[in-house]
Amino acid sequence: MKLIFRIISILEGLSYILLLFVAVPIKYFSDNDSYVKTLGMPHGILFIGYVILAIIMKYELAWKSKTMWLVLIASVLPFGTFYIDKKYLRN
Repeated sequence: MKLIFRIISILEGLSYILLLFVAVPIKYFSDNDSYVKTLGMPHGILFIGYVILAIIMKYELAWKSKTMWLVLIASVLPFGTFYIDKKYLRN
């Protein structure tokens, strides 16, 4: 399960970065929202998967509440999921 969470975490982080730093600037500078529409749905699904798997991992890895909140907050910060992967998920 940890490997699946790591994969979802990395994919969610990549989709968030692409959405923020590629799709949104294209939307506002080129008046073209097709990239936001294309990347938005996969990112939303990955985000929901990340949150659900984080809750499961809390019990599997016996995370304290503070760690759990840090993992969840990291999901809304650019590059946050990569920090979580490095600090809590790699062995």
